[in-house]
Amino acid sequence: MNTKEIGEFIKKRRQELQVNQLTLSELAGVGINTLVAIERGTGNPQLATLLAVLDTLGLQMKIELKD
Repeated sequence: MNTKEIGEFIKKRRQELQVNQLTLSELAGVGINTLVAIERGTGNPQLATLLAVLDTLGLQMKIELKD
């Protein structure tokens, strides 16, 4: 999964929950510009930032060996 796909997944989940970007950024404790960049796949967030957004959306990151 690349940054573009991660961003699209986050955006889709946010929309499913009917939460706007500003609200999500406030709940996750990240800047709105950071969140927008993550959703676009253009950001380079710190791991803690990405984890905070995922956690707020009820998501988690899974690390596994490539096929």
